[in-house]
Amino acid sequence: MGGPFEAYSDLDESAERLKAADAGERRVAVMELGHAGDPDAIPLLAGVLADPDAGVRREGARALGEYDGLEAAEAIALALIDADPDVAAAAADSAAELRDPAAADPFIALAGHASASVRAAALRALKELRRGDALKPALEALRDPDPSVRVQAVGVLGFLKREETIPALRIATADADPQIRRAAVSALAFAQSAAATEAIHAALRDEDWMVREVAADTLGNGAAGALVAPALIAALDDAFWQVRLKAARSLGRLRAVNAAPRIAASLVAPQVNLRKEAAALGEIAAASSRPHLEAARDDPDPDVRKTVGWALRQIDRRAAAREA
Repeated sequence: MGGPFEAYSDLDESAERLKAADAGERRVAVMELGHAGDPDAIPLLAGVLADPDAGVRREGARALGEYDGLEAAEAIALALIDADPDVAAAAADSAAELRDPAAADPFIALAGHASASVRAAALRALKELRRGDALKPALEALRDPDPSVRVQAVGVLGFLKREETIPALRIATADADPQIRRAAVSALAFAQSAAATEAIHAALRDEDWMVREVAADTLGNGAAGALVAPALIAALDDAFWQVRLKAARSLGRLRAVNAAPRIAASLVAPQVNLRKEAAALGEIAAASSRPHLEAARDDPDPDVRKTVGWALRQIDRRAAAREA
């Protein structure tokens, strides 16, 4: 049998240290509660959010990120509206770690908060929680004057992957802020409708090269290969090599045989990453690519040489399969 003090746990000891006069000692106790992994620590951490020291409250908001569920979410939501920006920022990070859909309720309520930073943090949390009732606040937030809120709203819609979000996401691809346009194009990746493909297709002509890069990547994930291949081939002439890279990769995934000669030209590009797109030629596996790949066998970069060898083997395997 255990002694009379056996029931006095580490949790109790940390709870006692929360009463210490020294803020540094209280912060250490908070960190211990975060690492305890015991749900009984959540009420103690919630109480910490009333500590007079902002550093202690900040550690409390961080420690709550080690837990999940509605009780933890309610405490994190309280920390989100703390007057100290560091406490609120720590709470925003913790909110983004929640995964239990039951934790969504406090953040749905905060999606309409007066503070833009709170609205953005609430939507950021809702994105990961994937609750269907987050659809309405996210759609409303697409009209928010603050771009940090709108971009998080797009994220919620993208994670929900629901057909009724497509019209709103299409509109967001024309947002004044390029970050939101990028997010909207990426969010449309789940959609197979002609309207969604048209919006992503149009983004290949966006003035911002990073929007074009996302569009080139996203088009390679759809089923409409024959429809989008010409636009992706045209994107191989983009002024930015990052866009050309994503276009080549997408064309490889789509196995666009007519793109092989254009992709083969990248084997002599000055950018090593572009030369590595010999992998796309391996996915396409067109026999016409063999001379270009053979010429690249002695590329100075070992990764390029490795990729070239793989691509040649893919062409051989595809040829053998046709002959079998």
